[in-house]
Amino acid sequence: MSGGRGSAVALAGLLTAAGITHLVRPEFYDPIVPRALPGPPLAWTYASGVAELAVAAAVAHPATRRTGGLAAAALFAAVLPANVQMAMDWRRRSPAWRAVAYGRVPLQAPLIWWALRVARS
Repeated sequence: MSGGRGSAVALAGLLTAAGITHLVRPEFYDPIVPRALPGPPLAWTYASGVAELAVAAAVAHPATRRTGGLAAAALFAAVLPANVQMAMDWRRRSPAWRAVAYGRVPLQAPLIWWALRVARS
């Protein structure tokens, strides 16, 4: 993925979609909130959805794209524990569901790389 305008728009779109789904379908995300975090999972789900929407807006606007890209990279790193939690919790599910859960963990690396490329563009 290049770091140009189209890449920034695509990253903003991904973050927007993720943010919206966190807010309208929190029941999917609540179970993967790491249990070590204080407070109710729903608060973390909503907070991450709002953060994704804010970062998407920053990435979409050229004047804040650098900061938005760096924030997106940090956000992708911050949600890695939730993906690990999901992989651990789903290890007894069907092979297809395990593949989804296990695939989310290494996917964070290219997402972080993409966000950093957008920040440098």
